[in-house]
Amino acid sequence: MAFINLSSLFSLLLLLSLFTLTSQFHRRKPTTTPPPFFPSLNISLAAATAPNGGQWTLLQKSIGVSAMHMQLLHNNKVVIFDRTDFGPSNLTLPDGKCRYNDEVLHQDCTAHSLLYDVASNTFRPLMVQTDVWCSSGAVNSDGTLVQTGGYHDGDHKIRLFTPCLDELCDWIELQQNLTVQRWYSSDHILPDGRIIVVGGRRAFSYEFFPTVLNQKSIFYFPFLKETTDPKEENNLYPFLHLLPDGNLFVFANQRSVVLDYVNNKIVKEFPTIPGEKRTYPATGSSVLLPLRLNPAAAPEAEVMICGGARGGAYMKAAKGIFVPASKTCGRLRVTDPDPKWVMEEMPSGRVMPDMLLLPTGAVIILNGAEKGTAGWEYAVDPSLNPVLYFPDEPDPNKRFTVLNPTPVARMYHSAATLLPDGRILVGGSNPHRWYNFTDVRYPTELSLEDFSPPYMDAVYSHLRPSILSVEGPTDNFISYGQAFSITFSLGLYQPVGEYIVTMVAPSFTTHSFAMNQRLMVLYIVSAEQLSTFAYKVTVYAPATANVAPPGYYMVFVVHQGVPSYCAWIRMK
Repeated sequence: MAFINLSSLFSLLLLLSLFTLTSQFHRRKPTTTPPPFFPSLNISLAAATAPNGGQWTLLQKSIGVSAMHMQLLHNNKVVIFDRTDFGPSNLTLPDGKCRYNDEVLHQDCTAHSLLYDVASNTFRPLMVQTDVWCSSGAVNSDGTLVQTGGYHDGDHKIRLFTPCLDELCDWIELQQNLTVQRWYSSDHILPDGRIIVVGGRRAFSYEFFPTVLNQKSIFYFPFLKETTDPKEENNLYPFLHLLPDGNLFVFANQRSVVLDYVNNKIVKEFPTIPGEKRTYPATGSSVLLPLRLNPAAAPEAEVMICGGARGGAYMKAAKGIFVPASKTCGRLRVTDPDPKWVMEEMPSGRVMPDMLLLPTGAVIILNGAEKGTAGWEYAVDPSLNPVLYFPDEPDPNKRFTVLNPTPVARMYHSAATLLPDGRILVGGSNPHRWYNFTDVRYPTELSLEDFSPPYMDAVYSHLRPSILSVEGPTDNFISYGQAFSITFSLGLYQPVGEYIVTMVAPSFTTHSFAMNQRLMVLYIVSAEQLSTFAYKVTVYAPATANVAPPGYYMVFVVHQGVPSYCAWIRMK
């Protein structure tokens, strides 16, 4: 079955091009090395380094809920939610629905979650039953958001949201509970389809969902206790990244280890990252840099961590003293025999940044503040300018590019996520208690923006590919190691330039960490020009579930630094 993303314009172009089909197209046979015109990531970014600095657009002045948590689903809708114990939101539940005996209100008929439709820029309210404040989540292999933990009556809860074709789907709260409270924990989907839930406040352990019959339900993880700072903690929302060998990279505070969760043991510990603390409330952010796939070898894995705050910054902020945030980023190639942190500096300090992988393989850093830490009124000087980072740029002085600023401060409890067309959805920020809109330095923010990186500029529209079809899936699934083909067109006749095919897992984003985020640069088997406007590229799917856990992924064709609208595929 083919996955189709075909506009009427490109339907016409494709029909016209088929009439001009000639025998002068070229075909490349499978090779052991990528064809020479498929570049490494650093030269696929030429358009993104152009002088324009991107564009901000206000999508919604108010969605009624502060976007503390975000998850893009495979039907191009985004689940957004904040918390239930701050009183009524600005979004009413439909059909007379209400929650009763809340911690704050006896009766609450307002929504604390919503479903945002990317295509129509509309939203509808959803109903959560218990408090989802500072919770975590991951999308399982069938596309259902599994959401875990929260606060007080929600801290043991497991909730599901399954995408639907109508407007009837809503949150389902399971009777099954987590083993212990999970507040400020992190989740990751695993190669076998289970979700691991790690840590949380005073929760020095991990567990799995679903549980396996006749197996332990909880596993003590002393590393989390060892990384707890007195009074400040600085080890919450640990950074998790699944490695190509199937083990889990875990980072908390300034330390990182490789966890063999199958045998419940640490198999490697890395050097301490220099400089500041990096996890909540000294909040930095982290990504697993793009994995380049090659059937001849396992991919190298490199983790990047940026921003954070000095030890003691949280206690000083409580007294009104705001310490400058960290300017440093560290990169650690965890698959090296003897990994060492390689440090560099951002253009400015940043605490509570969001880091996202763009379809091009670049990293965008946005949101946060230049002084203070995470916490109520604990940060000042909002970071308004996004920053692009080019991992493959050989000159360290050219890796960071400052982009155009937003007019909206996005600080504590803001979030961001990658959209199917390459834009970034940005929302949230309530850096003080309650829904305060006046008489505070940074009001509760109910608006929703998008940021269009430089590659979205109209000047590059002729370079933008349009995916016409994806060929190769059987019953909507692509198998590991399977070859599949993508047919795409370019808006104008032009010789095809350098391009790559990338595959991105949508993330659950909250508190400056995009859980489950990963990007793979797929190995190209062959390429051919079908006609004047149409091209076909054949790639290998990731070889194992260690590299790409089962589930839905966005696939992009990136031509001369400009990505297509994605096509969704499902790995099984």
